[in-house]
Amino acid sequence: MADKNHELADFLKRARGQSDPSRAGLPPDSRVRRVPGLRREEVARLAGVSTDYYTRLEQGRNITPSPAVIEAIGRALVLDEAGRAHLWDLLGATAAPARRHPGRAQRVRQGLHQLLDALDGAPALVLGRRTDVLAANRMARALFTDFEQLPHRERNYARWMFLDDDARALFTDWEDQARAAVESLRLDAGRDPDDQATAALIADLRARSHAFDAWWEQHRVHQRTHGSKRLCHPLVGDLTVEYETLTPPGDPDTTLYVYTAEPGSPSKRALDLLAGWTSPSPRATTHSS
Repeated sequence: MADKNHELADFLKRARGQSDPSRAGLPPDSRVRRVPGLRREEVARLAGVSTDYYTRLEQGRNITPSPAVIEAIGRALVLDEAGRAHLWDLLGATAAPARRHPGRAQRVRQGLHQLLDALDGAPALVLGRRTDVLAANRMARALFTDFEQLPHRERNYARWMFLDDDARALFTDWEDQARAAVESLRLDAGRDPDDQATAALIADLRARSHAFDAWWEQHRVHQRTHGSKRLCHPLVGDLTVEYETLTPPGDPDTTLYVYTAEPGSPSKRALDLLAGWTSPSPRATTHSS
């Protein structure tokens, strides 16, 4: 509980410091702001609670606000959807989306493996908790790395992004993609704060990557459901792929990522070239344990 209270205090302080008073709807005043962001009393006033109550909450005291107060604080801090979800998770509020068996090993059902096979022309990955790579089709393995050939412990997107030199060389926009991995992992860690595998992954990355450690300290959270990645692939050169994510119904801990390129673009031609060069043999399979 103490660790979670510390996480809550840290998140609220950083969110308050990053808030724009004008976006929060506060009128301008003549006082000089010695630090950026909102003052505690301003957050309290916007949320409709006392300054003392909000101060104790930000200090990590053992307080459980009502759902209405949680939503009001989220609005006061102008948190996005991911930020509000993270706040719910840190407060342990029952209205937050329930997680399913966080300690249980994840498996990809046969139907998802078949879907990956059907998406053979487009790179596709299935990620689980803490960005574990649960499955990848042949195009994803060709575009990124062959996760299935890595030791089981290494089959993790964030770990690969920060600790594999090939990943840093692959992404032209590595810093953007690496920050996104940190923010997604931070959100996931808030959902399952007692998950030992997640804690071990974070501790290892903080110890081995200065960039990860610095960005983790910023306590930013974000859930990217779509976007783009810029790559310089060793076989086909520069290309940009767009991705969309899908969460299977009934399985909130599993996310399918599908990557495409604009039809007729140099990037699409590069993907087609990569598909031709890595065409599988008739006996090849995409299934992983």
